[in-house]
Amino acid sequence: MTERFDCHYCKESLFGKKYLLREENPYCVKCYESLYSNSCEECKKPIGCDGKDLSYKDRHWHESCFHCFQCKKSLVDKPFAAKDEHLICTECYSNEYSSKCSECKKTIMPGTRKMEYKGNSWHETCFICSRCQQPIGTKSFIPKDNQNFCVACYEKQFAMHCVQCKKAITTGGVTYRDQPWHKECFICTGCKKPLSGQRFTSRDEFAYCLNCFCNLYAKKCAGCTNPISGLGGAKYISFEERQWHSDCFNCKKCAISLVGRGFLTERDDILCPECGKDI
Repeated sequence: MTERFDCHYCKESLFGKKYLLREENPYCVKCYESLYSNSCEECKKPIGCDGKDLSYKDRHWHESCFHCFQCKKSLVDKPFAAKDEHLICTECYSNEYSSKCSECKKTIMPGTRKMEYKGNSWHETCFICSRCQQPIGTKSFIPKDNQNFCVACYEKQFAMHCVQCKKAITTGGVTYRDQPWHKECFICTGCKKPLSGQRFTSRDEFAYCLNCFCNLYAKKCAGCTNPISGLGGAKYISFEERQWHSDCFNCKKCAISLVGRGFLTERDDILCPECGKDI
């Protein structure tokens, strides 16, 4: 007795007929297509076993249905893009949606590398330094007057140079006595700490922080012996080659302030008229 060879689903004999295997079970073409064939996204009909099934992101098409949504040209073996679930050839996509190069004004085709800055786009080969004409690529650049410059060309053409180290100042900087400085080069002559953003003064055209200036040049208060800077409008009292902070100019005995009042002296001390009446 001959062993039966039937379709796993409809049980019809497969002898002498075309069949397909799935999980080691044989199916007639009709059952296989009914059970397992994908439906075409375009025409909604099953994609038969004798046709080519083209797929993209879990979606399927007949070979004849796989075409550009706009111009209807075949996309088989051609690059394409997707927009709002529609497949579009690169030519239609670029005409409709792609950026235009700010330099050559031509379309930047999908899949090609482009450079972007502040809403503008360039072909990689068009994004070049306005001075040396070399591609900038991913290197640092500096924009000026609607042009882009590589750092080296910008420094040569536009940047001020630090009066201290003689190198170009590309960002920030400090101006002192009409001369440019790097922030890190503008330092106290005494302690060498940066002066940018700090109060400072100068002597003989050299800049000093307040601490160094007071320690080096300021007179000392006869009351507390600390330096009197006199900076920022700070008031002090001077008498017979001696100086006092306003807060320190007090009677030696009763400690009343003598600022704007009469006073007497006894050796190195100053006294109010009341405390000095017995001198």
